[in-house]
Amino acid sequence: MSFAEVKLPSGKTYKQPLGLFINNEFVDSSCDEKIESIDASTGKVIAAVQAADAKVDLDRAVAAARKAFPAWRDTPAPEKRDLLLKLASLVEENAQMLAEVESLDSGKPLESNALEDILGLAGILKYYAGWVDKAQGQSYSPSPSRLTYTTHQPLGVVGCIIPFNYPLAMMAWKWTAIATGNTTVFKSAEQTPLSILYFAQLVIEAGFPAGVFNVLSGTGAKVGDAMARHLDIDKIAFTGSTAVGQIIQKTAAVNLKALTLECGGKSPNVVFEDADFDQAVKWTAAGIFYNMGQICSGTSRCYVQDSIYEKFLSALAEHVDKTYKVGPPSDPEVLIGPQVSKTQQQRIQSLIKKGIEEGARVVLGGEGLPDSIAQSEEHKSGFFVKPTILADIEPTNTVAREEIFGPVIVVGKFSDYDEALKLANDTEYGLASAVFTADITRAHTFASQVEAGVCYINSSNELDPACPFGGIKMSGYGRELGEYGLSNFTNVKAVYVNLGTKL
Repeated sequence: MSFAEVKLPSGKTYKQPLGLFINNEFVDSSCDEKIESIDASTGKVIAAVQAADAKVDLDRAVAAARKAFPAWRDTPAPEKRDLLLKLASLVEENAQMLAEVESLDSGKPLESNALEDILGLAGILKYYAGWVDKAQGQSYSPSPSRLTYTTHQPLGVVGCIIPFNYPLAMMAWKWTAIATGNTTVFKSAEQTPLSILYFAQLVIEAGFPAGVFNVLSGTGAKVGDAMARHLDIDKIAFTGSTAVGQIIQKTAAVNLKALTLECGGKSPNVVFEDADFDQAVKWTAAGIFYNMGQICSGTSRCYVQDSIYEKFLSALAEHVDKTYKVGPPSDPEVLIGPQVSKTQQQRIQSLIKKGIEEGARVVLGGEGLPDSIAQSEEHKSGFFVKPTILADIEPTNTVAREEIFGPVIVVGKFSDYDEALKLANDTEYGLASAVFTADITRAHTFASQVEAGVCYINSSNELDPACPFGGIKMSGYGRELGEYGLSNFTNVKAVYVNLGTKL
């Protein structure tokens, strides 16, 4: 099994696993295909991992998970709980190292972003550890001679397909499958294959049984598609684009496997004139410019009441320009690093250009590299995009309808509540939403009427492990996190007990 010596921006080196993780072992792939992880801040290759063969290696991983399932399903809940807590503790002990690998692999700013993701990973593991020994069904006795009750049983083998924008954080959400007694095969995004393989070493150290957690590197078109088709995978938990989610839904029909699909978004952010102005500006910026705008739930489509429209645009531009420094992920002052790939950078730039061509006013940013990056020999080949504010958008504009998935916010105006709600709901997506107002009745009315799985009142893109996350419409279905998230990874079985009724 091969490893690579990888140098981190801090100067430290570490051994990066390059193979597949199956049955608690790093093993070589059955094919010769490689996937390169690129340093998004420089455009240079970090390391090349082995891609899984979509037939032989996937079958190996699924077989390992299937073999491990009965014993893991029947492992006493306190033992599962303690293993999750042990893993969470190891994540905290290794948080800085995991964050550095994650930052290098994805382009996330180390201090302000990647480290928060890793601490969030530990928090999710702790949260679901607390649920492991508390999963309960219901009972009902309709008469003295009859008892009925329900149990929640794991599905079997779950295929988990994770995205590039939150490699370890989104992986953590899908550990709900393991907490509820399933075994898993994870496929990393081809852009970010490194950190989950490094994390796998901690799974061994924590003491998880072989076969419970398996990891394959590979493309979605090959390995992801094969997972959706595999007859011995009982469920797919997917986070990614709507287009890929549609393909998975069609493909998974082969054995009617259960699905959780968390797909794209074009989330509205509505600012009324009575809102706390300064807080609305800061939250609006945080809702889209965090994580380089690579957030499915990012509130990227902003509508501001006409009476404060120009004032809000000026304040937002000033705040973003002053606060959201662009640069290499290792710089502790940087809040916006590079996009994950050249392809993403080019797509975002093309959409900015399209927006300008369709009449949007550039309030901040626009096409091209940020000046500091364009002048840097080391980073000018990196995948950076200027933090951009495009104003005066119309609902028919391409940038108002398509998910940009970058540090770009589009802004339009409205006159009253009815128009604001109409604009907010004028989208095929339905993942998140935000509303800023001091009127509590208006806020809760908006929350009840907006077509989205999540609504933030006077904030944006907050997250609590106890609160479910997921969308409607073309943003997918199913929920992750919270008690609701547990039900997506279990079957409910009804049991009838005859205590004496005779025919």
